[in-house]
Amino acid sequence: MEIGYFAMPSHPPECGLKEGHDWDLQVLRWLDELGYQEAWIGEHHTAPWEPHPAPDLLLAQAFLQTKNIRLGPGGFLLPYHHPAELANRVAMLDHLSDGRLNFGVAASGVPTDWAMFNVDGMAGQNRDMTREALEIILKMWTDDAPWTYQGKFWTVTKPDTMFDFLKPHLMPKQAPHPPIGVAGLSKNSDTLKLAGERGFIPMSLNLNPAYVGSHWDSVEIGAAKTGRKPSRQDWRLVREVFVADTDEEAWKLSSGDMMGRMMGEYFLPLLGHFGFKDCLKHAPDVPDSDVTVDYCARHNWVVGSPSTVAEKIETIYREVGGFGVLLVFGFDYKHKPEAWHHSLTLLKQEVLPRLKHLGTELGRAA
Repeated sequence: MEIGYFAMPSHPPECGLKEGHDWDLQVLRWLDELGYQEAWIGEHHTAPWEPHPAPDLLLAQAFLQTKNIRLGPGGFLLPYHHPAELANRVAMLDHLSDGRLNFGVAASGVPTDWAMFNVDGMAGQNRDMTREALEIILKMWTDDAPWTYQGKFWTVTKPDTMFDFLKPHLMPKQAPHPPIGVAGLSKNSDTLKLAGERGFIPMSLNLNPAYVGSHWDSVEIGAAKTGRKPSRQDWRLVREVFVADTDEEAWKLSSGDMMGRMMGEYFLPLLGHFGFKDCLKHAPDVPDSDVTVDYCARHNWVVGSPSTVAEKIETIYREVGGFGVLLVFGFDYKHKPEAWHHSLTLLKQEVLPRLKHLGTELGRAA
Protein backbone atom coordinates (compact mmCIF):
# COMPACT_ATOMS: atom_id res chain seq x y z
CA MET A 1 0.00 0.00 0.00
CA GLU A 2 1.08 3.56 -0.73
CA ILE A 3 -0.15 6.88 0.62
CA GLY A 4 -0.92 10.19 -1.03
CA TYR A 5 -3.00 13.31 -0.52
CA PHE A 6 -6.26 14.71 -1.90
CA ALA A 7 -7.06 18.40 -1.37
CA MET A 8 -10.26 20.10 -2.52
CA PRO A 9 -8.48 22.34 -1.36
CA SER A 10 -10.51 23.10 1.78
CA HIS A 11 -10.29 26.45 3.56
CA PRO A 12 -12.73 28.30 5.84
CA PRO A 13 -14.59 31.15 4.06
CA GLU A 14 -12.77 33.84 6.06
CA CYS A 15 -9.40 32.62 4.73
CA GLY A 16 -7.81 34.82 2.06
CA LEU A 17 -7.23 33.20 -1.31
CA LYS A 18 -3.46 33.66 -1.21
CA GLU A 19 -3.34 32.62 2.44
CA GLY A 20 -5.04 29.34 1.59
CA HIS A 21 -2.90 28.85 -1.50
CA ASP A 22 0.26 29.32 0.56
CA TRP A 23 -0.90 26.72 3.10
CA ASP A 24 -1.55 24.21 0.33
CA LEU A 25 1.90 24.88 -1.08
CA GLN A 26 3.48 24.32 2.34
CA VAL A 27 1.68 20.98 2.74
CA LEU A 28 2.85 19.84 -0.70
CA ARG A 29 6.45 20.60 0.31
CA TRP A 30 5.98 18.54 3.49
CA LEU A 31 4.49 15.63 1.54
CA ASP A 32 7.46 15.60 -0.80
CA GLU A 33 9.94 15.69 2.09
CA LEU A 34 8.10 12.85 3.84
CA GLY A 35 8.06 10.64 0.75
CA TYR A 36 4.36 10.63 -0.09
CA GLN A 37 3.68 9.13 -3.51
CA GLU A 38 1.26 11.70 -4.94
CA ALA A 39 -1.13 14.58 -4.32
CA TRP A 40 -4.27 15.70 -6.17
CA ILE A 41 -5.71 19.24 -6.16
CA GLY A 42 -9.39 19.95 -6.87
CA GLU A 43 -11.09 22.65 -8.93
CA HIS A 44 -14.24 24.52 -7.85
CA HIS A 45 -15.77 27.86 -8.79
CA THR A 46 -18.66 28.65 -6.46
CA ALA A 47 -17.92 26.89 -3.15
CA PRO A 48 -16.37 29.24 -0.54
CA TRP A 49 -15.15 26.22 1.48
CA GLU A 50 -13.44 24.88 -1.70
CA PRO A 51 -12.10 28.10 -3.15
CA HIS A 52 -9.43 27.16 -5.73
CA PRO A 53 -10.65 27.58 -9.36
CA ALA A 54 -7.31 26.76 -11.04
CA PRO A 55 -5.34 23.80 -9.65
CA ASP A 56 -2.65 24.21 -12.31
CA LEU A 57 -1.62 27.56 -10.77
CA LEU A 58 -0.83 25.78 -7.51
CA LEU A 59 0.78 22.84 -9.28
CA ALA A 60 3.07 25.00 -11.41
CA GLN A 61 4.52 26.53 -8.23
CA ALA A 62 4.62 23.21 -6.38
CA PHE A 63 6.63 21.47 -9.10
CA LEU A 64 9.35 24.08 -8.62
CA GLN A 65 9.43 23.50 -4.85
CA THR A 66 9.28 19.67 -4.77
CA LYS A 67 11.54 16.95 -6.13
CA ASN A 68 9.88 13.54 -6.22
CA ILE A 69 6.16 13.61 -5.49
CA ARG A 70 3.75 13.23 -8.39
CA LEU A 71 1.15 15.99 -8.52
CA GLY A 72 -2.00 16.57 -10.50
CA PRO A 73 -5.40 18.22 -10.68
CA GLY A 74 -8.01 16.07 -8.96
CA GLY A 75 -9.38 17.03 -11.26
CA PHE A 76 -9.91 19.55 -13.98
CA LEU A 77 -13.67 19.99 -14.45
CA LEU A 78 -13.85 19.17 -18.16
CA PRO A 79 -17.26 20.75 -18.92
CA TYR A 80 -15.80 24.17 -18.11
CA HIS A 81 -12.73 24.03 -20.38
CA HIS A 82 -12.31 24.05 -24.12
CA PRO A 83 -10.67 20.66 -24.72
CA ALA A 84 -8.08 21.88 -27.26
CA GLU A 85 -6.94 24.67 -24.94
CA LEU A 86 -6.78 22.32 -21.96
CA ALA A 87 -4.84 19.71 -23.94
CA ASN A 88 -2.18 22.31 -24.72
CA ARG A 89 -2.08 23.65 -21.17
CA VAL A 90 -1.76 20.20 -19.62
CA ALA A 91 0.98 19.30 -22.11
CA MET A 92 2.91 22.39 -21.05
CA LEU A 93 2.36 21.60 -17.36
CA ASP A 94 3.68 18.09 -17.93
CA HIS A 95 6.93 19.59 -19.22
CA LEU A 96 7.13 22.00 -16.28
CA SER A 97 6.72 18.99 -13.99
CA ASP A 98 9.55 17.16 -15.74
CA GLY A 99 7.22 14.21 -16.13
CA ARG A 100 5.74 14.17 -12.59
CA LEU A 101 2.24 15.20 -13.64
CA ASN A 102 -0.90 13.14 -13.09
CA PHE A 103 -3.93 14.33 -15.07
CA GLY A 104 -7.09 14.11 -12.98
CA VAL A 105 -10.45 14.84 -14.59
CA ALA A 106 -13.98 15.18 -13.22
CA ALA A 107 -17.49 15.97 -14.43
CA SER A 108 -18.39 18.53 -11.71
CA GLY A 109 -21.23 18.05 -9.24
CA VAL A 110 -21.78 21.53 -7.79
CA PRO A 111 -25.12 23.04 -8.94
CA THR A 112 -23.89 26.63 -8.70
CA ASP A 113 -20.94 25.72 -10.94
CA TRP A 114 -23.41 24.22 -13.42
CA ALA A 115 -25.41 27.44 -13.31
CA MET A 116 -22.35 29.67 -13.77
CA PHE A 117 -21.28 27.78 -16.90
CA ASN A 118 -24.81 27.02 -18.14
CA VAL A 119 -24.38 23.24 -17.91
CA ASP A 120 -27.46 21.08 -17.29
CA GLY A 121 -26.05 18.80 -14.63
CA MET A 122 -29.48 17.53 -13.58
CA ALA A 123 -29.89 15.98 -17.05
CA GLY A 124 -26.37 14.57 -17.04
CA GLN A 125 -24.98 17.01 -19.58
CA ASN A 126 -21.85 17.41 -17.44
CA ARG A 127 -21.06 13.70 -17.79
CA ASP A 128 -21.61 13.75 -21.56
CA MET A 129 -19.37 16.80 -21.89
CA THR A 130 -16.68 15.14 -19.81
CA ARG A 131 -16.55 12.07 -22.03
CA GLU A 132 -16.46 14.17 -25.21
CA ALA A 133 -13.82 16.57 -23.89
CA LEU A 134 -11.56 13.73 -22.78
CA GLU A 135 -11.92 12.03 -26.16
CA ILE A 136 -10.82 15.24 -27.89
CA ILE A 137 -7.90 15.80 -25.51
CA LEU A 138 -6.58 12.28 -26.06
CA LYS A 139 -7.03 12.66 -29.81
CA MET A 140 -5.03 15.91 -29.67
CA TRP A 141 -2.17 14.01 -28.03
CA THR A 142 -2.21 10.81 -30.05
CA ASP A 143 -3.58 11.41 -33.56
CA ASP A 144 -1.51 13.07 -36.26
CA ALA A 145 -2.91 16.07 -38.12
CA PRO A 146 -4.93 16.89 -40.07
CA TRP A 147 -8.33 15.99 -38.63
CA THR A 148 -11.56 17.61 -37.49
CA TYR A 149 -13.66 16.31 -34.61
CA GLN A 150 -17.31 17.35 -34.76
CA GLY A 151 -18.89 16.61 -31.41
CA LYS A 152 -22.11 17.50 -29.67
CA PHE A 153 -20.49 20.25 -27.61
CA TRP A 154 -17.23 21.16 -29.39
CA THR A 155 -15.80 21.14 -32.90
CA VAL A 156 -12.01 20.94 -32.88
CA THR A 157 -9.58 20.89 -35.78
CA LYS A 158 -5.95 19.81 -35.64
CA PRO A 159 -4.67 21.51 -38.79
CA ASP A 160 -1.80 20.46 -40.99
CA THR A 161 1.25 22.69 -41.37
CA MET A 162 0.45 26.13 -42.76
CA PHE A 163 2.77 28.82 -44.16
CA ASP A 164 5.74 26.45 -43.72
CA PHE A 165 6.06 27.09 -39.97
CA LEU A 166 2.67 27.06 -38.24
CA LYS A 167 1.47 23.72 -36.91
CA PRO A 168 0.19 22.05 -33.72
CA HIS A 169 3.30 21.10 -31.73
CA LEU A 170 2.42 20.91 -28.02
CA MET A 171 2.64 17.34 -26.76
CA PRO A 172 3.03 16.01 -23.20
CA LYS A 173 6.46 15.01 -21.93
CA GLN A 174 5.10 11.62 -20.82
CA ALA A 175 4.23 9.40 -23.77
CA PRO A 176 1.54 9.04 -24.86
CA HIS A 177 0.22 11.21 -22.02
CA PRO A 178 0.30 11.63 -18.21
CA PRO A 179 -1.53 9.00 -16.13
CA ILE A 180 -5.22 9.89 -16.04
CA GLY A 181 -7.27 9.72 -12.83
CA VAL A 182 -11.03 10.09 -12.35
CA ALA A 183 -12.90 10.61 -9.08
CA GLY A 184 -16.28 9.01 -8.30
CA LEU A 185 -18.86 9.74 -5.64
CA SER A 186 -22.23 8.12 -6.36
CA LYS A 187 -23.24 4.48 -6.58
CA ASN A 188 -23.01 3.13 -10.14
CA SER A 189 -20.65 6.04 -10.79
CA ASP A 190 -20.41 6.86 -14.49
CA THR A 191 -16.92 8.30 -14.04
CA LEU A 192 -15.66 5.14 -12.34
CA LYS A 193 -17.14 3.06 -15.17
CA LEU A 194 -15.15 5.31 -17.50
CA ALA A 195 -12.02 4.56 -15.44
CA GLY A 196 -12.53 0.84 -15.91
CA GLU A 197 -13.42 1.22 -19.58
CA ARG A 198 -10.30 3.24 -20.45
CA GLY A 199 -7.81 1.93 -17.90
CA PHE A 200 -7.67 5.18 -15.93
CA ILE A 201 -6.85 5.55 -12.22
CA PRO A 202 -10.09 5.22 -10.17
CA MET A 203 -10.47 7.39 -7.06
CA SER A 204 -13.31 6.96 -4.55
CA LEU A 205 -14.16 10.02 -2.48
CA ASN A 206 -14.50 10.04 1.29
CA LEU A 207 -17.67 8.09 2.05
CA ASN A 208 -18.61 5.20 4.32
CA PRO A 209 -16.49 2.13 3.46
CA ALA A 210 -19.61 -0.02 3.02
CA TYR A 211 -20.85 2.44 0.38
CA VAL A 212 -17.46 2.77 -1.31
CA GLY A 213 -17.24 -0.99 -1.71
CA SER A 214 -19.78 -0.73 -4.55
CA HIS A 215 -17.45 1.59 -6.46
CA TRP A 216 -15.19 -1.25 -7.54
CA ASP A 217 -18.23 -2.87 -9.17
CA SER A 218 -18.52 0.22 -11.40
CA VAL A 219 -14.85 -0.05 -12.37
CA GLU A 220 -15.30 -3.72 -13.30
CA ILE A 221 -18.49 -3.02 -15.28
CA GLY A 222 -16.64 -0.41 -17.32
CA ALA A 223 -13.61 -2.67 -17.81
CA ALA A 224 -15.80 -5.51 -19.08
CA LYS A 225 -16.95 -3.29 -21.96
CA THR A 226 -13.43 -3.15 -23.38
CA GLY A 227 -12.10 -6.49 -22.19
CA ARG A 228 -9.77 -4.97 -19.60
CA LYS A 229 -8.80 -6.55 -16.29
CA PRO A 230 -8.59 -3.74 -13.71
CA SER A 231 -6.15 -3.95 -10.81
CA ARG A 232 -7.17 -3.01 -7.29
CA GLN A 233 -3.63 -1.74 -6.79
CA ASP A 234 -4.60 1.24 -8.99
CA TRP A 235 -7.65 2.06 -6.84
CA ARG A 236 -7.32 5.16 -4.64
CA LEU A 237 -9.50 5.70 -1.56
CA VAL A 238 -9.83 9.18 -0.09
CA ARG A 239 -10.24 9.18 3.71
CA GLU A 240 -10.27 11.72 6.53
CA VAL A 241 -7.16 10.86 8.55
CA PHE A 242 -5.67 12.35 11.69
CA VAL A 243 -2.87 10.65 13.59
CA ALA A 244 -1.53 11.82 16.95
CA ASP A 245 0.49 10.26 19.75
CA THR A 246 -2.69 9.17 21.58
CA ASP A 247 -6.29 8.45 20.60
CA GLU A 248 -7.52 11.23 22.87
CA GLU A 249 -5.25 13.83 21.31
CA ALA A 250 -6.17 12.76 17.77
CA TRP A 251 -9.88 13.00 18.58
CA LYS A 252 -9.47 16.49 20.02
CA LEU A 253 -7.47 17.71 17.02
CA SER A 254 -9.85 16.23 14.44
CA SER A 255 -13.47 16.23 15.56
CA GLY A 256 -12.79 19.11 17.94
CA ASP A 257 -10.89 21.23 15.42
CA MET A 258 -10.89 22.13 11.72
CA MET A 259 -11.95 18.71 10.46
CA GLY A 260 -15.02 18.92 12.67
CA ARG A 261 -15.72 22.53 11.75
CA MET A 262 -15.56 21.93 7.98
CA MET A 263 -17.77 18.86 8.23
CA GLY A 264 -20.27 20.56 10.53
CA GLU A 265 -20.51 23.91 8.77
CA TYR A 266 -20.18 22.78 5.16
CA PHE A 267 -19.87 19.15 4.09
CA LEU A 268 -22.66 17.54 6.12
CA PRO A 269 -25.23 20.27 5.38
CA LEU A 270 -24.29 20.13 1.69
CA LEU A 271 -24.70 16.35 1.51
CA GLY A 272 -28.01 16.76 3.32
CA HIS A 273 -29.28 19.12 0.62
CA PHE A 274 -28.25 16.61 -2.05
CA GLY A 275 -29.84 13.68 -0.21
CA PHE A 276 -26.42 12.06 0.09
CA LYS A 277 -26.32 11.40 3.83
CA ASP A 278 -27.10 7.74 3.18
CA CYS A 279 -23.61 7.31 1.77
CA LEU A 280 -22.15 8.21 5.17
CA LYS A 281 -24.19 5.67 7.16
CA HIS A 282 -22.82 2.37 8.40
CA ALA A 283 -26.37 0.94 8.26
CA PRO A 284 -29.36 2.04 6.12
CA ASP A 285 -31.75 2.37 9.09
CA VAL A 286 -29.67 5.14 10.73
CA PRO A 287 -31.76 8.37 10.81
CA ASP A 288 -30.35 11.37 8.95
CA SER A 289 -30.42 13.31 12.20
CA ASP A 290 -27.88 10.90 13.69
CA VAL A 291 -25.31 11.60 10.97
CA THR A 292 -23.36 14.27 12.83
CA VAL A 293 -19.69 15.22 12.96
CA ASP A 294 -19.25 12.88 15.92
CA TYR A 295 -20.98 10.05 14.02
CA CYS A 296 -18.71 10.51 10.96
CA ALA A 297 -15.62 10.67 13.15
CA ARG A 298 -16.55 7.38 14.81
CA HIS A 299 -17.75 5.46 11.77
CA ASN A 300 -15.97 6.91 8.73
CA TRP A 301 -12.85 8.80 9.75
CA VAL A 302 -9.46 7.24 10.45
CA VAL A 303 -8.46 8.96 13.68
CA GLY A 304 -6.23 7.88 16.56
CA SER A 305 -2.76 6.81 17.59
CA PRO A 306 -0.55 5.02 15.02
CA SER A 307 -1.68 1.59 16.22
CA THR A 308 -5.37 2.57 16.19
CA VAL A 309 -5.11 4.14 12.73
CA ALA A 310 -3.32 1.08 11.33
CA GLU A 311 -6.12 -1.15 12.63
CA LYS A 312 -8.81 1.10 11.13
CA ILE A 313 -7.13 1.23 7.73
CA GLU A 314 -6.77 -2.54 7.65
CA THR A 315 -10.46 -2.90 8.53
CA ILE A 316 -11.47 -0.60 5.68
CA TYR A 317 -9.12 -2.44 3.35
CA ARG A 318 -10.79 -5.75 4.10
CA GLU A 319 -14.31 -4.30 3.97
CA VAL A 320 -13.86 -2.99 0.43
CA GLY A 321 -11.84 -5.96 -0.81
CA GLY A 322 -8.49 -4.21 -1.10
CA PHE A 323 -7.09 -1.03 -2.65
CA GLY A 324 -3.66 0.29 -3.58
CA VAL A 325 -3.32 3.89 -2.38
CA LEU A 326 -4.79 5.71 0.62
CA LEU A 327 -5.28 9.42 -0.12
CA VAL A 328 -5.40 11.65 2.97
CA PHE A 329 -8.18 14.21 2.70
CA GLY A 330 -6.68 17.66 3.14
CA PHE A 331 -7.79 20.20 5.75
CA ASP A 332 -6.68 23.71 6.68
CA TYR A 333 -4.56 23.49 9.84
CA LYS A 334 -2.45 26.58 9.30
CA HIS A 335 -3.46 27.66 12.81
CA LYS A 336 -1.82 24.43 14.11
CA PRO A 337 0.69 23.51 11.42
CA GLU A 338 2.83 21.38 13.72
CA ALA A 339 -0.16 19.11 14.49
CA TRP A 340 -0.95 18.50 10.80
CA HIS A 341 2.72 17.93 9.96
CA HIS A 342 3.01 15.50 12.88
CA SER A 343 -0.07 13.61 11.67
CA LEU A 344 1.36 13.29 8.14
CA THR A 345 4.70 12.18 9.59
CA LEU A 346 3.20 9.52 11.87
CA LEU A 347 1.09 8.17 9.02
CA LYS A 348 4.14 7.73 6.81
CA GLN A 349 6.68 6.60 9.39
CA GLU A 350 4.62 4.74 12.02
CA VAL A 351 1.39 3.59 10.35
CA LEU A 352 2.43 2.63 6.82
CA PRO A 353 5.10 0.12 7.91
CA ARG A 354 2.36 -1.76 9.83
CA LEU A 355 0.36 -2.15 6.60
CA LYS A 356 3.00 -3.44 4.19
CA HIS A 357 1.54 -6.94 4.30
CA LEU A 358 -1.69 -5.66 2.75
CA GLY A 359 0.08 -4.76 -0.48
CA THR A 360 1.65 -8.23 -0.58
CA GLU A 361 -1.78 -9.83 -0.15
CA LEU A 362 -3.23 -7.71 -2.94
CA GLY A 363 -0.40 -8.66 -5.23
CA ARG A 364 -1.05 -12.37 -4.61
CA ALA A 365 -4.80 -11.88 -5.14
CA ALA A 366 -4.20 -10.12 -8.45
